[in-house]
Amino acid sequence: MFPIIADSGKPRRLKKMPVSGRVSDLACALVCSGALKFGSFKLRSGTMSPYYIDLSWLLSSPESFKQVVNIVVDEARHIMSSFKTDKLASIELKGALLLPSIAYELNVPCLVVRKESKRYGLTGKIAGGVINHGDRILFFDDVVTDAGSKVDGIKPIESLGGKISAVLVVVDREQSGKTKLEEMGYKLYSVATISEIVESLLSSREIPEEQAKNIFRYVKEYSSL
Repeated sequence: MFPIIADSGKPRRLKKMPVSGRVSDLACALVCSGALKFGSFKLRSGTMSPYYIDLSWLLSSPESFKQVVNIVVDEARHIMSSFKTDKLASIELKGALLLPSIAYELNVPCLVVRKESKRYGLTGKIAGGVINHGDRILFFDDVVTDAGSKVDGIKPIESLGGKISAVLVVVDREQSGKTKLEEMGYKLYSVATISEIVESLLSSREIPEEQAKNIFRYVKEYSSL
């Protein structure tokens, strides 16, 4: 049994979901930590969404944090078995919160791309080390929507001579990001899609059917744009 905070702000308890597999484990960790919320949320693009994922909430739930890190590590190992990887990288903030723990488990150096160049001390857009010409980088982040922030993080790496071997996200929101990245030549991997997560929650009766249908309609609308 895991304590969580419901969207109403009142605490409730959620039993571990009976559905097996990494999707159900991920769904449980996101819901139990409060990292996955339902309601009405304005996205970076200005559009409204019936759900929101904020991985910073994992910081208040060590068990859920560990669960998500372990799931990502397993997926990263699978990717790295096919692509040579010298370093991991992410862009501040959400993906960067998990990156050091993932890198530790994989025993691979990691770097963080700043959103803005630092103008004092150790200047520049890269924090945590250097990118050598030809370094193969596995780029990690929390979610992919329209891929805009992924491109913002990738370009500084490439400008320094790094090569993106693949992009890994925890959740694919299924809003054209995968298509856009692959059209640019980047292979995208996701632990799960939002549809898979919602299907898992629905099958375990952790969300009402109408709420699930609302998200499926939203995904269908934006995936066709």
